[in-house]
Amino acid sequence: MKRKPLAGICLCLCLFASLVTTAVFAQSTPVQSPDRDQPNSPGQPSPALPAKSVAPDFPDAPSHTASQSEVPVSKRQPKRILGVMPNYRAVSAGAIPPPPTPKQAFKIATQNSFDYSSFIFVGITSLLAESSNAHPQLGKGIGGYGGYYWRGFLDKTDGNYLVIFALPTVLHEDERFYAKGEGAIWKRGIYAASRILITPDYRGHNTFNASEVFGRAMAQGISTAYYPSHDRTAGALAVKYGWAMGRDALTNTFREFWPDIATHVLHRHP
Repeated sequence: MKRKPLAGICLCLCLFASLVTTAVFAQSTPVQSPDRDQPNSPGQPSPALPAKSVAPDFPDAPSHTASQSEVPVSKRQPKRILGVMPNYRAVSAGAIPPPPTPKQAFKIATQNSFDYSSFIFVGITSLLAESSNAHPQLGKGIGGYGGYYWRGFLDKTDGNYLVIFALPTVLHEDERFYAKGEGAIWKRGIYAASRILITPDYRGHNTFNASEVFGRAMAQGISTAYYPSHDRTAGALAVKYGWAMGRDALTNTFREFWPDIATHVLHRHP
């Protein structure tokens, strides 16, 4: 069966991400809350405290946080990678923005779904799926490619709104990818891949990434409404779910190293 190698790869990717979760949590450093109980002079009102961004407690987090404009150009995360991969969820290394509001999360999900690069990216993945005959019932050629394209676009779009906007808003999770940007290659790789299981909450503390895990599962459930009957079995859905999780882990890893690839290999700005 053609699905067996794919199922094995997806299972290994998810197992790998699960195994590294314990190591990442063990290295996490709790964020200390600022002392707000400062004494005031008699008769003077308490000064208003400015809102502060809370740094997510990922391993080896930098002691100084910067705005996007303060991040060196060679470490910045672009909005699109090579013009064909939407990258609106990525936050440049060292930049710690405040937690996203529901409106901001909705905007990120919309940009990730309807930016012109999203249509190009879905076109590429649909071409690969059609050429490998991933879903035989959809057929081949122009007609088959069209069937792959609109289904792939729906997969991507409903997944984005569930994982980036709907569930994070309810669960108070920040689904942006915070690039690490420095440290050993293997540590950065483990950090990036494990973000499908770990994400900061609105207070900057690492928590189980329920939005990703359950959002992707819900998206697979929705897909049963528009995929052929052969692809609606429990086994087929499990394979697609494993592929979606593994793809996100690989995408995060690519995001993490893209500024280095662009700067040192392609000799260009990210």
